[in-house]
Amino acid sequence: MSVLEFEKPLYEIEEKIKELKEISESSGMDVSNQIEVFEKQAQEYKKELYSNLTPAQRLQIARHPERPTFLDYVNLITQDFIELHGDREGCDDRAIIGGVAKIDNQNVMIIGTQKGKSTKENLVYNFGMPQPQGYRKALRLFNHANKFKMPIITLIDTPGAYPGIKAEETAQGTAIAVNLKEMAKLEVPIIAVITGEGCSGGALGLAVADRVYMLEHSYYTVISPEGCASILWRDASKADIAAQALKITSDDLLKLEIIDGIITEPLGGAHCDYELTAKNLKNMILTAINELKTIESNKLRDERYNKFRRMGVFCQ
Repeated sequence: MSVLEFEKPLYEIEEKIKELKEISESSGMDVSNQIEVFEKQAQEYKKELYSNLTPAQRLQIARHPERPTFLDYVNLITQDFIELHGDREGCDDRAIIGGVAKIDNQNVMIIGTQKGKSTKENLVYNFGMPQPQGYRKALRLFNHANKFKMPIITLIDTPGAYPGIKAEETAQGTAIAVNLKEMAKLEVPIIAVITGEGCSGGALGLAVADRVYMLEHSYYTVISPEGCASILWRDASKADIAAQALKITSDDLLKLEIIDGIITEPLGGAHCDYELTAKNLKNMILTAINELKTIESNKLRDERYNKFRRMGVFCQ
């Protein structure tokens, strides 16, 4: 497992425990007391460490290469998933994947950004950075769900929409803007969850929802901390300062009423226990669906619109 920079002291303790266990097995020496002391120390240190994370440290967890991906969650929380391909204009952007599925007995349309866990996979999924064709595919699936009265679930983990020349030539900004407009008008419940990185319009293009949730150690921001630092200070190394100022964490965004709830992660992050993370995610989604299903479509649409209009404070 990849070890993050701030986790190295904890890793050293765990390595010491492993070393003592190997000594005990090879020599027959009884070192159980020493092992118990180190295990208690490791557990206490881990609890303290993860209860006092800085925004920059949460940023590292959100970007962990072994964090669960969209397809991991699909496999863990849904049944009978059928992927629907293409934007009907000749392209199938693999950075956005979606299809129909069941969560327990509830039919849903589930759509999300997909990253890889290796360089080879990331090249297939364009490192989770969608192109205009991906947003057009998502819009096609939104309209399909609206037609057949299926709740929409979006799972978002992207560093942003792809910024290449080809994406700009094929109307990246327009594709995202159209999604924002059309999602606001849909008459079915929409639930968006930031599962890792939720950066810029690339994330918002899938997140105009009735309920927006974040996994505990994910982040959601208008610009990456590195991008912000480069603009403000001409120095990307000041990203830690920018992360603090941007209020990117789930705790900050819940206080600011940008999101509606936080989904708890296992101690150490979602990558430490896929099944527990998926269970917490599934419970939150089903609770939201059951709540939103009771609201009439016109009222649902109006409340969604007003939800986003209330965001931000303007001073004269």
